[in-house]
Amino acid sequence: MKSYRDLEIYQMAYDLAFEVHKLTMTLPKFEMYEQGSQIRRSSKSIKDNIAEGFGRRRYKDEFVRFLIFAHSSCDETVSQLNMISDIHFKDDPLTDLLNRYDTLGRKINSFINYVETSWKV
Repeated sequence: MKSYRDLEIYQMAYDLAFEVHKLTMTLPKFEMYEQGSQIRRSSKSIKDNIAEGFGRRRYKDEFVRFLIFAHSSCDETVSQLNMISDIHFKDDPLTDLLNRYDTLGRKINSFINYVETSWKV
């Protein structure tokens, strides 16, 4: 693994952040700068924390710390998505997107466990 781009969790986080960005552009104008802005930031924060943590991978504790930040941002994104789904997509809930973020959260958690127990500098 030469780059953070090689990590499955980074690739998933990037793709999901891109999808969330596009989704928020369909929200009503008043939500563009409220809920839309918040979820764009939290979804992009996942991939950014994975990338920054990977840059500190020589220091395992730092790597884990940033992966925990990524996991926390994933939880925040799920919370925001639930709210957006309930308010703006009642007839067509964002179930698939929520499920994919749930999967990402589980994968980040598994990767944290791997780094904590088996990561070799």
